[in-house]
Amino acid sequence: MADLFPGDLFPDDVAVVTDAELGMDDAALLASLYPVEVEQIGAAVERRRVDFAGARACARAAMARLGVPPGPVLRGARGVPVWPRGLVGTLTHTDGLRAAALARAGRVRSVGLDVERHEPLADGVLEAVSLPEEAAWVRAARTEMPSVAWDALLFTAKEATYKAWFPLTHRWLGFADAHITLVPDGDDDEVVVRGTLVSRILVDAHTVDGGADATEFRGRWAVRGGHVASAIVLRPAGVDSVGP
Repeated sequence: MADLFPGDLFPDDVAVVTDAELGMDDAALLASLYPVEVEQIGAAVERRRVDFAGARACARAAMARLGVPPGPVLRGARGVPVWPRGLVGTLTHTDGLRAAALARAGRVRSVGLDVERHEPLADGVLEAVSLPEEAAWVRAARTEMPSVAWDALLFTAKEATYKAWFPLTHRWLGFADAHITLVPDGDDDEVVVRGTLVSRILVDAHTVDGGADATEFRGRWAVRGGHVASAIVLRPAGVDSVGP
Protein backbone atom coordinates (compact mmCIF):
# COMPACT_ATOMS: atom_id res chain seq x y z
CA MET A 1 0.00 0.00 0.00
CA ALA A 2 2.97 2.33 0.15
CA ASP A 3 2.47 3.29 -3.48
CA LEU A 4 -1.06 4.57 -2.86
CA PHE A 5 0.11 7.97 -1.72
CA PRO A 6 3.07 9.83 -3.19
CA GLY A 7 2.51 9.37 -6.92
CA ASP A 8 -1.27 9.46 -6.81
CA LEU A 9 -1.98 12.10 -4.21
CA PHE A 10 0.94 14.22 -3.05
CA PRO A 11 3.62 16.53 -4.47
CA ASP A 12 7.27 15.70 -3.95
CA ASP A 13 7.84 18.02 -0.97
CA VAL A 14 5.29 16.22 1.23
CA ALA A 15 6.78 13.28 3.13
CA VAL A 16 4.30 10.41 3.19
CA VAL A 17 4.77 7.15 5.09
CA THR A 18 2.46 4.15 5.51
CA ASP A 19 2.86 1.44 8.11
CA ALA A 20 3.53 -1.09 5.35
CA GLU A 21 6.93 0.59 4.98
CA LEU A 22 7.84 0.29 8.67
CA GLY A 23 7.95 -3.50 9.10
CA MET A 24 6.71 -3.24 12.69
CA ASP A 25 4.22 -5.56 14.35
CA ASP A 26 1.60 -4.36 16.83
CA ALA A 27 3.86 -4.90 19.84
CA ALA A 28 6.66 -2.88 18.27
CA LEU A 29 4.28 -0.07 17.36
CA LEU A 30 2.98 0.15 20.93
CA ALA A 31 6.53 0.05 22.29
CA SER A 32 7.45 3.00 20.07
CA LEU A 33 5.07 5.36 21.85
CA TYR A 34 6.48 8.11 24.05
CA PRO A 35 5.30 8.05 27.69
CA VAL A 36 3.30 11.23 27.16
CA GLU A 37 1.53 9.59 24.21
CA VAL A 38 0.79 6.51 26.30
CA GLU A 39 -0.88 8.80 28.86
CA GLN A 40 -3.22 10.08 26.17
CA ILE A 41 -4.26 6.71 24.76
CA GLY A 42 -3.63 4.26 27.60
CA ALA A 43 -7.29 3.69 28.52
CA ALA A 44 -8.40 2.90 24.96
CA VAL A 45 -9.06 -0.58 23.59
CA GLU A 46 -6.07 -2.35 22.05
CA ARG A 47 -7.06 -1.77 18.40
CA ARG A 48 -7.43 1.94 19.02
CA ARG A 49 -4.05 2.05 20.78
CA VAL A 50 -2.35 0.20 17.91
CA ASP A 51 -3.88 2.56 15.32
CA PHE A 52 -2.79 5.55 17.41
CA ALA A 53 0.73 4.14 17.70
CA GLY A 54 0.95 3.10 14.05
CA ALA A 55 -0.01 6.52 12.74
CA ARG A 56 2.57 8.16 15.02
CA ALA A 57 5.29 5.73 13.99
CA CYS A 58 4.55 6.77 10.39
CA ALA A 59 4.74 10.43 11.44
CA ARG A 60 8.16 9.96 13.02
CA ALA A 61 9.44 8.25 9.87
CA ALA A 62 8.12 11.21 7.87
CA MET A 63 9.90 13.60 10.24
CA ALA A 64 13.15 11.75 9.56
CA ARG A 65 12.66 12.18 5.83
CA LEU A 66 12.30 15.91 6.39
CA GLY A 67 15.43 16.02 8.54
CA VAL A 68 13.48 16.73 11.73
CA PRO A 69 14.33 14.96 15.02
CA PRO A 70 11.55 12.56 16.07
CA GLY A 71 9.30 13.48 18.95
CA PRO A 72 5.86 12.84 20.43
CA VAL A 73 2.73 13.71 18.48
CA LEU A 74 0.04 14.64 20.97
CA ARG A 75 -3.67 15.09 20.45
CA GLY A 76 -4.81 18.68 20.63
CA ALA A 77 -8.26 20.23 20.35
CA ARG A 78 -10.82 17.83 18.83
CA GLY A 79 -8.11 15.20 18.52
CA VAL A 80 -6.12 17.11 15.91
CA PRO A 81 -2.38 16.23 16.06
CA VAL A 82 0.01 18.81 17.50
CA TRP A 83 3.14 19.00 15.34
CA PRO A 84 6.64 20.24 16.14
CA ARG A 85 7.24 23.88 15.28
CA GLY A 86 7.84 24.35 11.57
CA LEU A 87 5.85 21.30 10.46
CA VAL A 88 2.30 20.72 9.26
CA GLY A 89 0.82 17.29 8.88
CA THR A 90 -2.06 14.86 8.99
CA LEU A 91 -2.70 11.31 10.20
CA THR A 92 -5.13 8.65 9.06
CA HIS A 93 -5.92 5.03 9.78
CA THR A 94 -8.44 2.45 8.67
CA ASP A 95 -8.62 -1.33 8.50
CA GLY A 96 -5.30 -2.52 7.10
CA LEU A 97 -3.58 0.84 6.76
CA ARG A 98 -2.10 3.68 8.84
CA ALA A 99 -0.35 6.69 7.35
CA ALA A 100 1.06 10.16 7.94
CA ALA A 101 1.82 13.04 5.60
CA LEU A 102 4.10 15.89 6.77
CA ALA A 103 5.63 18.96 5.20
CA ARG A 104 7.56 22.05 6.18
CA ALA A 105 5.35 24.99 7.08
CA GLY A 106 7.21 27.31 4.74
CA ARG A 107 6.20 25.15 1.78
CA VAL A 108 2.75 23.94 2.85
CA ARG A 109 0.14 25.82 4.85
CA SER A 110 -2.08 22.86 5.70
CA VAL A 111 -2.52 19.25 4.65
CA GLY A 112 -5.34 16.75 5.00
CA LEU A 113 -5.47 13.02 4.27
CA ASP A 114 -8.17 10.43 4.82
CA VAL A 115 -8.19 6.75 3.80
CA GLU A 116 -11.06 4.29 4.03
CA ARG A 117 -11.79 0.79 2.82
CA HIS A 118 -13.00 0.67 -0.77
CA GLU A 119 -16.52 -0.50 -0.02
CA PRO A 120 -19.94 1.19 0.01
CA LEU A 121 -21.04 3.05 3.11
CA ALA A 122 -23.72 1.51 5.29
CA ASP A 123 -27.33 2.31 4.46
CA GLY A 124 -28.24 5.86 5.37
CA VAL A 125 -24.68 7.08 5.88
CA LEU A 126 -24.40 8.80 2.49
CA GLU A 127 -27.41 10.97 3.32
CA ALA A 128 -25.90 11.80 6.73
CA VAL A 129 -22.52 12.94 5.38
CA SER A 130 -23.51 14.69 2.13
CA LEU A 131 -25.45 17.59 0.75
CA PRO A 132 -28.49 16.60 -1.35
CA GLU A 133 -26.73 17.56 -4.59
CA GLU A 134 -23.66 15.55 -3.60
CA ALA A 135 -25.77 12.47 -2.86
CA ALA A 136 -27.52 12.83 -6.22
CA TRP A 137 -24.13 13.05 -7.95
CA VAL A 138 -22.90 9.91 -6.16
CA ARG A 139 -25.95 7.96 -7.33
CA ALA A 140 -25.39 9.06 -10.92
CA ALA A 141 -21.66 8.28 -10.75
CA ARG A 142 -22.46 4.77 -9.49
CA THR A 143 -24.37 4.15 -12.71
CA GLU A 144 -21.56 5.43 -14.94
CA MET A 145 -18.66 3.81 -13.04
CA PRO A 146 -20.00 1.14 -10.66
CA SER A 147 -16.51 -0.19 -9.91
CA VAL A 148 -15.87 2.81 -7.61
CA ALA A 149 -17.45 3.23 -4.17
CA TRP A 150 -18.18 6.90 -4.77
CA ASP A 151 -19.93 7.35 -1.45
CA ALA A 152 -16.84 6.18 0.46
CA LEU A 153 -14.68 8.41 -1.71
CA LEU A 154 -16.90 11.41 -0.97
CA PHE A 155 -16.58 10.64 2.74
CA THR A 156 -12.77 10.69 2.51
CA ALA A 157 -12.91 14.06 0.75
CA LYS A 158 -15.09 15.47 3.55
CA GLU A 159 -12.70 14.14 6.20
CA ALA A 160 -9.59 15.41 4.39
CA THR A 161 -11.26 18.83 4.13
CA TYR A 162 -11.86 18.94 7.88
CA LYS A 163 -8.28 17.89 8.62
CA ALA A 164 -6.94 20.69 6.41
CA TRP A 165 -9.49 23.20 7.74
CA PHE A 166 -9.26 22.89 11.51
CA PRO A 167 -5.60 23.90 12.00
CA LEU A 168 -6.30 27.08 10.03
CA THR A 169 -9.51 28.09 11.80
CA HIS A 170 -9.72 26.18 15.11
CA ARG A 171 -13.43 25.71 14.31
CA TRP A 172 -15.64 22.71 13.67
CA LEU A 173 -16.68 22.00 10.08
CA GLY A 174 -19.75 19.83 9.56
CA PHE A 175 -20.43 17.53 6.64
CA ALA A 176 -22.94 20.04 5.25
CA ASP A 177 -20.48 22.94 5.53
CA ALA A 178 -18.42 22.04 2.46
CA HIS A 179 -19.46 21.12 -1.08
CA ILE A 180 -17.23 18.50 -2.74
CA THR A 181 -16.63 18.09 -6.47
CA LEU A 182 -14.82 14.95 -7.64
CA VAL A 183 -13.49 14.73 -11.21
CA PRO A 184 -11.76 11.60 -12.60
CA ASP A 185 -8.54 12.15 -14.52
CA GLY A 186 -9.73 10.01 -17.41
CA ASP A 187 -6.52 7.97 -17.64
CA ASP A 188 -7.52 5.24 -15.22
CA ASP A 189 -6.34 1.64 -15.53
CA GLU A 190 -7.05 -1.68 -13.84
CA VAL A 191 -4.83 -0.82 -10.86
CA VAL A 192 -5.83 2.71 -9.89
CA VAL A 193 -8.61 5.22 -10.48
CA ARG A 194 -7.70 8.79 -9.55
CA GLY A 195 -8.71 12.38 -10.04
CA THR A 196 -9.01 15.85 -8.58
CA LEU A 197 -11.21 17.25 -5.87
CA VAL A 198 -12.46 20.72 -5.04
CA SER A 199 -13.92 21.45 -1.62
CA ARG A 200 -15.85 24.71 -1.47
CA ILE A 201 -16.47 26.01 2.06
CA LEU A 202 -20.05 27.14 2.67
CA VAL A 203 -19.60 28.80 6.08
CA ASP A 204 -17.52 31.63 7.53
CA ALA A 205 -14.02 30.88 6.19
CA HIS A 206 -11.85 33.31 8.14
CA THR A 207 -8.61 31.84 9.48
CA VAL A 208 -6.48 32.40 12.56
CA ASP A 209 -3.07 31.49 11.12
CA GLY A 210 -2.49 34.86 9.44
CA GLY A 211 -3.21 33.61 5.94
CA ALA A 212 -6.03 34.16 3.47
CA ASP A 213 -9.55 32.94 4.19
CA ALA A 214 -9.96 29.21 3.59
CA THR A 215 -12.80 29.45 1.10
CA GLU A 216 -11.69 26.55 -1.08
CA PHE A 217 -9.42 23.53 -0.92
CA ARG A 218 -8.07 21.58 -3.88
CA GLY A 219 -6.59 18.13 -3.84
CA ARG A 220 -6.35 14.65 -5.28
CA TRP A 221 -8.14 11.35 -4.76
CA ALA A 222 -7.31 7.76 -5.63
CA VAL A 223 -8.78 4.27 -5.50
CA ARG A 224 -6.13 1.57 -5.23
CA GLY A 225 -5.58 -1.80 -3.62
CA GLY A 226 -8.80 -2.02 -1.63
CA HIS A 227 -8.66 1.55 -0.27
CA VAL A 228 -9.99 4.96 -1.27
CA ALA A 229 -8.12 8.11 -0.27
CA SER A 230 -8.40 11.87 -0.56
CA ALA A 231 -5.60 14.36 0.04
CA ILE A 232 -5.47 18.15 0.25
CA VAL A 233 -2.31 20.28 0.15
CA LEU A 234 -2.83 24.00 0.71
CA ARG A 235 0.11 26.23 -0.18
CA PRO A 236 1.01 29.58 1.40
CA ALA A 237 0.50 32.54 -0.91
CA GLY A 238 3.21 32.71 -3.57
CA VAL A 239 4.45 29.12 -3.14
CA ASP A 240 4.11 26.78 -6.10
CA SER A 241 3.66 23.03 -6.01
CA VAL A 242 6.63 20.70 -6.42
CA GLY A 243 6.45 17.60 -8.52
CA PRO A 244 3.21 15.77 -9.46
